[in-house]
Amino acid sequence: MRLLLVRHGQTPTNLAYLLDTTVPGPGLTELGERQAAALPAALADEDIEAVYASTLLRTRLTAEPLAAARGLEVIVRDGIRELTAGELEMLPGDSERGQEYMRTAFAWAAGDTALRMPGGESGEEALARYDAVVAEAADSGAGTAAMVSHGAAIRMWTAARAANVDVPFAAARPLENTGVVILEGSPSDGWKALLWAGATVVPAGEGGPAGRPLDATE
Repeated sequence: MRLLLVRHGQTPTNLAYLLDTTVPGPGLTELGERQAAALPAALADEDIEAVYASTLLRTRLTAEPLAAARGLEVIVRDGIRELTAGELEMLPGDSERGQEYMRTAFAWAAGDTALRMPGGESGEEALARYDAVVAEAADSGAGTAAMVSHGAAIRMWTAARAANVDVPFAAARPLENTGVVILEGSPSDGWKALLWAGATVVPAGEGGPAGRPLDATE
């Protein structure tokens, strides 16, 4: 299966760089609405047969133009919502305490899945819920599925599950609003990332362009 993990459009709390993970969360800014409207054209070459969104409002608003363009209904699943911030909710993501959020997320991706977000979920719980939705999409028979999800969740899950993406790679590459990570594979055979925000993914450990090392939830 070809799996497109799409980060939602811009929100007001993105502009303030806040850790905003509770349901239903904010809607989109005017720019976010334009980003959502541009998704069908941006993904025109993809033969998308299923469109998923999380239970947060911002993903559903981002997914709707894409689904409508393909004559599909948006499938809403809680499992691909953002990583729960717990006690860190609404803190600035770049503050000293707020940076614990991404450090925890990448610790999960590195294998420390028993670690728990302060006042929130564990890595085992976060990966299990995300895996379940990916497995559902694979079992559906769709050749290509698009899942509109969230920046931290996409980066953590991809670093944990894609054979050619490691934590340093994902940590160095924040995903912009409506940025897309494209993978191929299956839950049984594993996953390989093909493109990360339009750039070809090199094997884990090889060089590549670097970016900001840590970013907030989106």
